[in-house]
Amino acid sequence: MSTRKIKKWLCIVPVIGFVAVLAWLPCQAHADSIFDRINDGEPIRLGFAHEIPWAYPGDNQKPLGFVNAITLGILEQMGYTDIEPVVTEWGGLIPGLKASRFDIITGGMYITKSRCENVNFSEPVGVFGECFIVPKGNPKGLHSYQDIKEKNAILVSGAGYTTIENAKKEDVPEGNLMVVPGNTEILAAVKSGRADAGGLTYFSALHLSRESGGAVEATDPRKNPKWTFNWVGIGFRKTDTEFMKAFNEALQDYIGSDAMLEAVEQYGYTESQLPGDIATSWVCENR
Repeated sequence: MSTRKIKKWLCIVPVIGFVAVLAWLPCQAHADSIFDRINDGEPIRLGFAHEIPWAYPGDNQKPLGFVNAITLGILEQMGYTDIEPVVTEWGGLIPGLKASRFDIITGGMYITKSRCENVNFSEPVGVFGECFIVPKGNPKGLHSYQDIKEKNAILVSGAGYTTIENAKKEDVPEGNLMVVPGNTEILAAVKSGRADAGGLTYFSALHLSRESGGAVEATDPRKNPKWTFNWVGIGFRKTDTEFMKAFNEALQDYIGSDAMLEAVEQYGYTESQLPGDIATSWVCENR
């Protein structure tokens, strides 16, 4: 090959390479996105844990609970009904979403600053308080984080639950905190006396108190500071901004509608849990 032809070829190669890179980049930017899965005929993978009454599996992994009901209702409004439920432990929801093991996560997840750094949240679907489960009669008089600290009590909560973060904000010492996988273990720790109280959301505490056959009871969430009340959102990967935007548009019409309230009524969600006009951007900064 002549020197002139070699020079000409060397000029062409970078151009070809540049064009190839340009063609490759958009594919990479949308890799594993929800829209890509839909366009490929794949189902939307819905990740959730066993958190009654928020989100939990029924027969054949059917998504139950009021957060799942709201999410499925919104997706149906968008025209999407091909859903694949994926059940995991609570602590695996955000890591699994980031690793693309699911496309959306529910579970009754509070929107917090630390979580907002890892995932995107939809606009809020509800606002809720947190409280304790304690032995029947509340023998140690534990109603708040300050009670835990002042009475040197042991508070148990689940891995990844905001209860642990909130207890630390209220200056509860590390030595007074116990972390277990989830609600079943929280109830077991309180019933056995290994912990004096179990920190949960109010809905979860009510469920466990009923499940315990009267062995434990739920405290009043209003005894904890107002800042412990928080908003729940639906979690998305950071790359799925367009899908979440469409989801939020459908959410705006669905939240608080007769259809939504009818779908969640069986789980105890009422109009008093509706999120109001608080935006996720504000919650991410202030919780």
